[in-house]
Amino acid sequence: MRPLLKLNPYFAKYAWQMGLGTLFIILSNLFAVYAPQVVREAIDLITQGLHQTEVPPGERGLAVPEMLDLWLGWTGLDLKAHVSELATVEAIGRTVAWLAGMLAILYLVFALLKGFFMFLMRQTIIVMSRLIEYDLKNKVFDHYQKLDRAFYKRNSTGDLMNRISEDVGKVRMYLGPAVMYTVNLVVLFVMCIGFMLHVNTELTLWTLAPLPLMSVVIYYVSDVINRRSTEVQQQQSRLSTLAQESFSGIRVLKAYAKEPMAVERFREAAAEYRARSLAQAKVDALFMPAIMLLIGMSTVLTILIGGIKLIQGDPTVTVGNIAEFVIYVNMLTWPFASVGWVTSLIQQASASMVRINEFLDTEPTILDQEDDLQEIHGAIRFKNVTFTYPDTGITALENVSFEVPAGGTLAVVGHTGSGKTTLVELIGRLYDATKGEVLIDGVPVQRIRLDLLRSQLGCVPQDVFLFSDTIRSNIAFRLDRSDDMDQRVQQAAHAAQVHADIIGFPKGYDTLLGERGITLSGGQKQRVSIARAIIARPRILLFDDALSAVDTATEEAILRELRAVMKGRTTIIISHRISAVRDADRILVLEHGRVAEEGTHAYLLARDGIYRKLHEEQLLEEAREVIK
Repeated sequence: MRPLLKLNPYFAKYAWQMGLGTLFIILSNLFAVYAPQVVREAIDLITQGLHQTEVPPGERGLAVPEMLDLWLGWTGLDLKAHVSELATVEAIGRTVAWLAGMLAILYLVFALLKGFFMFLMRQTIIVMSRLIEYDLKNKVFDHYQKLDRAFYKRNSTGDLMNRISEDVGKVRMYLGPAVMYTVNLVVLFVMCIGFMLHVNTELTLWTLAPLPLMSVVIYYVSDVINRRSTEVQQQQSRLSTLAQESFSGIRVLKAYAKEPMAVERFREAAAEYRARSLAQAKVDALFMPAIMLLIGMSTVLTILIGGIKLIQGDPTVTVGNIAEFVIYVNMLTWPFASVGWVTSLIQQASASMVRINEFLDTEPTILDQEDDLQEIHGAIRFKNVTFTYPDTGITALENVSFEVPAGGTLAVVGHTGSGKTTLVELIGRLYDATKGEVLIDGVPVQRIRLDLLRSQLGCVPQDVFLFSDTIRSNIAFRLDRSDDMDQRVQQAAHAAQVHADIIGFPKGYDTLLGERGITLSGGQKQRVSIARAIIARPRILLFDDALSAVDTATEEAILRELRAVMKGRTTIIISHRISAVRDADRILVLEHGRVAEEGTHAYLLARDGIYRKLHEEQLLEEAREVIK
């Protein structure tokens, strides 16, 4: 239960629902435990009526059922005076039938009241569990948003989804049904045992004799249920991850004709999930019959001991008492039988809460530290920056220093793996530098509010991600709804050279994209991403190989349009193509995470270095394409 203690603040938040639910449980069970007494008095009344036919006329009379006398006493009717002078068998029969009918009505009233309060009980406690589920899912999702990139590299998307859906769902079953049935069991047990002890202490003790054995069974089985529940949830996450990866990478699977491999891999994982689920089901399947057997033993002991005492003429035991105790035992059957189910729910919820807490207890490493900058102008400076990826230990940048004035343009080139993308990630604080400082307008990025910093960044990443929404919504992603939004969307699309493509679609800007923008080609996705980056008119533009999927002519057209957008804004362009960076104010050449060369296009060409070799290689490649 320890992992579930973190849910206590939610119980405090919805204390009035919990309190009302508990009250309704008490009222529902109060009317439930009075019902067997009505049955007892009805049976004893009929037994007494049959006995009176064998008594001399002058000595005949009926004892009025105490509960019925109390109930009808509120109306002013004196039942004792009405039935005390019965003489004939016919009069006794009519009176017994009338009293039995009144007891039946009283039993029906109790049943209706019990059902009414049971309805209210579910409307409070189950609704409370749904409200807490809503809060918990929002809390987990909000926490996910705060965690850094390293967290998402360590954990698969399927596992993240499983914890916010399946695991939270398991916790809700504890918050609702498990709590409700546990409280119901405690209340009903106390009330039933109290009434039974009041009626006959010895018969009650015999009835409860098997219950200690039940608690021993529950104690030893709960640990097995907990362990197997954890294994089932872990395998469920594995299944979700495999399914998510297969659906997201369906084009790769089909391109390599690896569908049978994916099916077989999923089948093996599903078989393991089935095995673990069946192992858990076996425990549940054995547990419930064991509980029912112990309850059945209580019923047998009640009838056996009660019957013996009745035969022996014990005045404290009547036929009605035996029937009453049998009903009480059967009333306890489901609550005690549900102990196994509730135990399973609690153990599953505990295992799920451990998994949820594992992520909730993960502290984000990228946090606001200070608020030393109120407005961003865009000057960027790297001061002896070194960065090593925390999970792999790979040093991506080493002692990198450069400066870009506000409104300036810096281009970064280099071979794959030279650290170009890492440089962009440090500016946006997706990671923090291991050593050195990254400064914006002379202020370390750690001392700038994250929302302010990122609101002034227009980033086009290497791996373009578009949402399953309309093209219009994807481009306007950073904007709040406004009257000129459509105009700004089209202006951004024109600048990114994608407007003509969009209006060529049957629904134009209202075209709905598939997952990750799969409806569009690679070049179209990049251009939509560029439009999304520039539409908010940020102070800093970051293009990370943003034109790799377009041809040279389109690249030139985009850059021509972007020059107007880039004017007055700090721009960092990362590219493999020299044609995309030659007009930059300054060019940085990275090699194995270090600054190998730095200068203008003309200056670097004049040197016999890496930049010149890259330029010559690309010129040669372009010549080959022309010849072809």
